[in-house]
Amino acid sequence: MRVTSNSEPITFRVSQRALAVLEHASAAFFVGVVITFLALPAVAIIERSIAKSSLLDAIGSADVRDSLRLSFLTTTTSLILIVIFGTPTAYVLARRRFPGRRLLDAIVDLPIVLPPAVGGLGLLMAFGRRGLLGQYLDDLGISLAFTVWAVIMAQSFVAAPFYIRTAKAGFESIDQELEAVARTLGSSPIGTFWRVSVPLARPALMAGAVMAWARALGEFGATIMFAGSLAGKTQTMPLTIYRSLETGLDVPLALATMLIGISLVVLLIFRSLFQATSV
Repeated sequence: MRVTSNSEPITFRVSQRALAVLEHASAAFFVGVVITFLALPAVAIIERSIAKSSLLDAIGSADVRDSLRLSFLTTTTSLILIVIFGTPTAYVLARRRFPGRRLLDAIVDLPIVLPPAVGGLGLLMAFGRRGLLGQYLDDLGISLAFTVWAVIMAQSFVAAPFYIRTAKAGFESIDQELEAVARTLGSSPIGTFWRVSVPLARPALMAGAVMAWARALGEFGATIMFAGSLAGKTQTMPLTIYRSLETGLDVPLALATMLIGISLVVLLIFRSLFQATSV
């Protein structure tokens, strides 16, 4: 009886240990497959770019320099506009309750679920020369389609939701009693917003700005539909990659490597800012 009673716990412990090893092995397998699938394309681009030694040559190209300059100019402008108009919008969505709020919330998220090409077509139908609003702008001598401003508008359209969502979460995380105390001390609603709410939500605002800028930098579909792909005028880095595929892989690989590097840096910055928001 002693042998039987002593062996049963040992068998149970061995079974539990085997089950734990199997669970860890299964988890490692599935995680490994996903990570490999997601990382391998980026690794392949970087490896091929290094093998071809195309990075430095591509940077010296006039088309590449123009697309880099245009991309950073337009994305910076887009980000400024997104922050100016998106911050109050995020605060209203986080703090106010009013009829139609859910609809407004859905409209803010709409560019995230829409195919970018549909967003670009919508911008063209709204702001093109014969668009709903564009026809009146055209009468005033204002043309937006296929200009630098069309690039900025396309980038802002697809990137704004990323900033507004993150900023809204940041404002929602603020203790409303702090804002109430500021108002009881004589601060106006606008003063409370700028002196209390914005500073407390700053990590979230910065994280949202980083993500919005990164999304604007990689924008392709809406831009090509609304702004076209005019070299030196509306041709951003993603458009240059697409156009350069006609003449070879050197320039597309070099530009893709640059975008991968920029994206990784942006994600690391976003993670650090997001963690600062959560503390």
